[in-house]
Amino acid sequence: MATLAFDVYGTLINTHGMVDLLQRYIGAQKALLFSMLWRDKQLEYSFRRSMMGCYEPFYRCTSDALSYCVDALDVAITPEQYSSLIEGYKNLPVYEDVVNCLDSMSELDEIDIYALTNGPRQDVERLFEGVAIGQYFKDIVSVDEIKKYKPDPAVYQHFLDRTGSDAKDSWLISSNTFDVIGASTFGMNSVWVKRTQQHRMDPWGRPTHTIGSLSELGTIV
Repeated sequence: MATLAFDVYGTLINTHGMVDLLQRYIGAQKALLFSMLWRDKQLEYSFRRSMMGCYEPFYRCTSDALSYCVDALDVAITPEQYSSLIEGYKNLPVYEDVVNCLDSMSELDEIDIYALTNGPRQDVERLFEGVAIGQYFKDIVSVDEIKKYKPDPAVYQHFLDRTGSDAKDSWLISSNTFDVIGASTFGMNSVWVKRTQQHRMDPWGRPTHTIGSLSELGTIV
């Protein structure tokens, strides 16, 4: 039995799915830069909070990162626009290759499909409901259950404990290099989804496999 652990944000869910809304609020020139910095600071805050032992849910990291970007890029948004950006993050779109991949994987015997996410369970359930993919997952395993963020080894151990899986039979599928390295270092198999040619793996990262799209996953697992 193979156990698949799909990362959510950045792998299934497009974290840059609000660029169009940002263009309306702050203009096309800064929208993509803002979105990229927002994502970078969101992750940085999760890392720092986990290391400092002062966990806050992922939406707090998202909100704090948004506030940072508004100040750092010197843009003006109204309180209503700020709220709509936070709300929009709860309703991000999936990447185009997600549904077909999950549909194909769900038809294979001897495979269990899980989500392993930095987001609180209720937020991810809402995301999945909005994009109609929740039915593909046996369960959602959230870091919120142990108050530590990926790539802390405790997260991957928690996944194995929750799913009753062995590391050698478990696969972490993620486009986030820190997640891939974290799972690989822990002892799980890993698949890095390299969505763009510009995306780079850290020089000390060693994924088990690298693919350019989730459509290639069926040739590996």
